[in-house]
Amino acid sequence: MATSPLMAAINQIADEKGLDTAIILETIEAALAAAYRKDYGTPDQVIRAEFDPETLDTKMFEVFSIVEDALIEEPAHQITLLEARKVRKSAEIGEEVERPLPVHADFGRIAAQTAKQVIIQRLREAEREMLYAEFKEKENTLVNGNIQQIEGDIVIVNLGKINALMLPTGQIKNERYYIGQRIKVYIQGVEETAKGPKVIVSRADTGFIKALFALEVPEIASEVVEIVAIAREAGGRTKMAVTAHQEGIDPVGSCVGQRGSRVQAVLAEIGDEKIDIILHSTDPERFIANALAPAKPLSIKIDEETHRATVEIEEEQLSLSIGRGGQNVRLASKLTGYSIDILREGQTDEEAEVKTEATPVADEIVAETAPEIETATESEPEIEADTETAPATETETETTSEVTDVTEAPESRES
Repeated sequence: MATSPLMAAINQIADEKGLDTAIILETIEAALAAAYRKDYGTPDQVIRAEFDPETLDTKMFEVFSIVEDALIEEPAHQITLLEARKVRKSAEIGEEVERPLPVHADFGRIAAQTAKQVIIQRLREAEREMLYAEFKEKENTLVNGNIQQIEGDIVIVNLGKINALMLPTGQIKNERYYIGQRIKVYIQGVEETAKGPKVIVSRADTGFIKALFALEVPEIASEVVEIVAIAREAGGRTKMAVTAHQEGIDPVGSCVGQRGSRVQAVLAEIGDEKIDIILHSTDPERFIANALAPAKPLSIKIDEETHRATVEIEEEQLSLSIGRGGQNVRLASKLTGYSIDILREGQTDEEAEVKTEATPVADEIVAETAPEIETATESEPEIEADTETAPATETETETTSEVTDVTEAPESRES
């Protein structure tokens, strides 16, 4: 059977907007009902239309809610049970009944304009709902996009069907962005707004690093290796604790890759940022010692009540444990969840060189004033890979063995 021109047009709209044809048909029926009410009905009436796009036949029905006699307040769309049973014998209170209305083939200019507005509005709402559902499913995942616009310190990234916002809090420090640049971004959140879904993306979120490693390390994607915790100062350094759920698997080596190939691929995406991959341990002392690598603590005392760790370090290892600007110990504290006090060998708690307070690892979406953007329909970033792992010495490494040596725990590794 040949498809009618109208049905062909409906199918074309459905393909272009990614909508179901049933939604478009419902929209047409709603528009016909609105036009009918405008020319031949009253504003209080509830009218439903049935439309066949092949034959173009239209049927109109007046819809009534069945209520008790004493509760009728809107006669235009309420009916008593006695009257309803004249239409349908099985009708009961609380249900609805429909009465057929005379069919009119001609509508006035105002009614036609009303129908047009209903179709435009309904299709726009359906498209927004579809986009919201699609990108809500992609929340906390990595996607490709290209930079479409830069408004002040806010970067607008085109994701294909929609534009996303990368706020200053989601940008890597000292990273340059330019229009037309292709980049990977992490979908941090999707919000519903009056102008459609708003997608917030980030390259500074810890989830961005996790997603990059999941992309490069099959063992993480298959959940044989797990990233247990991650602490990050975007543009500076990331510390990542990993463990294996299968005997014989080296989680650190899996993330580093042969001759550092896997970690190099991640570093190529984040520029000058450094990554420390350490072995996770359920023993807090071991975990804290690992997190402070490459420094090797002499002793670690844990106070579980205050969730504070006091770490004694040799004089030669002191700057290594603290790191540039206190970054190493600060990230170790975030990674382990313990406040860490660094003591020089022989010092008392009151004489601690550095004291840190544990802070949550997870990044939060910071509410900022951002321009509303509408949905829309993507050259490689100029980033140099630089594999570097020692927090204090800033030494660069190239081979797998060197990376592993720096990121291993001071004690023997676990499997």
